[in-house]
Amino acid sequence: MNERKKQPDAPGMPARRLALRVIRQVTEQGAYASLSLDQALNGCGLCAADRRLVSRLAYDTLDHLIYLDYVLNQVMAREDTDIRLRNVLRLGACQILLEDRIPESAATNTSVQLCAEAGMEGLKGVCNGILRNLIRRRNELVFPDAEKEPDRAAAIRLSVPEWLWRKLKEAYGAEAAEQILLVREPADSWTVRPNLTRMDDAAFEQLLAKKVWEKEKTDLPHAWRIRGALDIARDADFQSGNFSIMSAGSMMACLAMNPKRGMQLLDCCAAPGGKSCYLSELMADTGRVQAWELHEHRAALISAQAKRLGLENIRPMVRDATRKREDLAGAMDGVLLDAPCTGLGMLREKPDVKMRVTEESVRELTELQRTLLDTVCEYVRTGGTLVYATCSILPEENEEQVRAFLERHPEFEAAELPESIPARFREHRRLGLQLLEHRDGAEGFYLCRMKRKG
Repeated sequence: MNERKKQPDAPGMPARRLALRVIRQVTEQGAYASLSLDQALNGCGLCAADRRLVSRLAYDTLDHLIYLDYVLNQVMAREDTDIRLRNVLRLGACQILLEDRIPESAATNTSVQLCAEAGMEGLKGVCNGILRNLIRRRNELVFPDAEKEPDRAAAIRLSVPEWLWRKLKEAYGAEAAEQILLVREPADSWTVRPNLTRMDDAAFEQLLAKKVWEKEKTDLPHAWRIRGALDIARDADFQSGNFSIMSAGSMMACLAMNPKRGMQLLDCCAAPGGKSCYLSELMADTGRVQAWELHEHRAALISAQAKRLGLENIRPMVRDATRKREDLAGAMDGVLLDAPCTGLGMLREKPDVKMRVTEESVRELTELQRTLLDTVCEYVRTGGTLVYATCSILPEENEEQVRAFLERHPEFEAAELPESIPARFREHRRLGLQLLEHRDGAEGFYLCRMKRKG
C-alpha cells in the first residue's frame, strides 16, 4: 500500500504552530499567556531563533488583538466566524501588518496550512482569500477619525479597550498614556539577584561573568539585568538556589520594608514567594517571615522557593488575609501587602491582561484591596511599617486607595522611602511611588510605605 509521505515543514512553521497553540489556549480556553507560552516552549526542541519567533508572534498577536480584529472585520464577509479560523487569521494578519521581516506569502501560506491542521480543511480557501484580500487592501483600510472620535481612534490604534484608554489618559495625559501602552522591553530580559545568604554582590558578579548572557548592573541593590538566557529556570545555579529572578518593583517593595535582623514580618498574598524570600535574605535568615496565601497549591510554591534557596525563617501558611486574626493584633514589626490587582503594569509579560480587565473587575478589586488594608493593618505594632503595593498603573488601585486608607486610619501616616531605593525613583514619589515602564525602565508598579504612629 502506498502511503503519502509527510511533507517537511516550511521554515518557521513549527514556531507558528506553537504560537497558534498559545493564542488559542488564551482566547478559547481562558489560559494565561505567560503560563501557556512557558509550557509551549518547555522542551519544544526549537532553536533559539525559532523560540524567539514563537514568543514574538504569540505576544504580538495577543497584544494587538483589538487592532487586528478591527482590520480583519473590514476584509471579511462576516464577523461571526469560527473562533478557530479567526485565531489563524489573527496570527496571519499579525505577520502581514506588524512583522517587517516576514514575507506576505509566507504569512499567508503557513496560515492556510495551520487552518487545515486545526481541523478546518474546508476553510483553507476562505483563509487564503481573506489574507490575500488584506494584503491587497492594506493601504485602503479605514480607521476612526482622530479629530471626530479621538478616544475610539486611539483605542483601536493602541489596541486597548476604549474605557481603559480614557482612564489612562485622564490619569497621565494622552502623550504619557500612549507611551505606557507602546513601550515594551525585550521579552527575553530578566532582573536577577543573588541569594544573599550565600554570596554578596561581588561574588554574584563573578558568577554571572561565567555565563554567556548579556548582563549589566542596575542601580538597585543586588540587581542585575540579563538578556539572552534561554530556559533560565533550568540553569544549574538557579536550581541550586544561588540566585533568584525578581522584578524591580517587587524588590523595591521589600526594600521599603527596611527589614532588620530578628524582625517579625508578615507577607500577605505572598505566592509565589519571591518577596518573602528576599525579606528573609535581607534579615540574614533570622527572625520570622509569615507568608500567607489563600490557596494551598499557591502556598506550596512559597515552600518550594524557600527550600530551593535554603531559607529557614519563612513560614508558608494557608490564610485568608481578609479574615481578621485577633491574636496577631500589634504583633508584627512590618506587614507587606502586595494586593490582588488588575496587573495592568505587567503588559509586557501579560498582554492578555487587557482582555481580562473590565470596569466591573476594577471596582471589585478596589473593594478587595480596601478590605485587605483595613484588616492587615491591625497586625502592625506601634512604630511598625505597613507597605502597600500593586503591579497596577490605575490611580484608584494605588494613590487613591492609600489616601482613602489614611483618612480611615489616622493612626497611620505616609513615610519616606529608605535610601536603599535609588533617588531617581524616589524623586517621583507623591503619596507613594508609581513606577512607569517608559519612564523608569521598570514594570508598572506602585508602592507606599506607611508607619503606625507613636
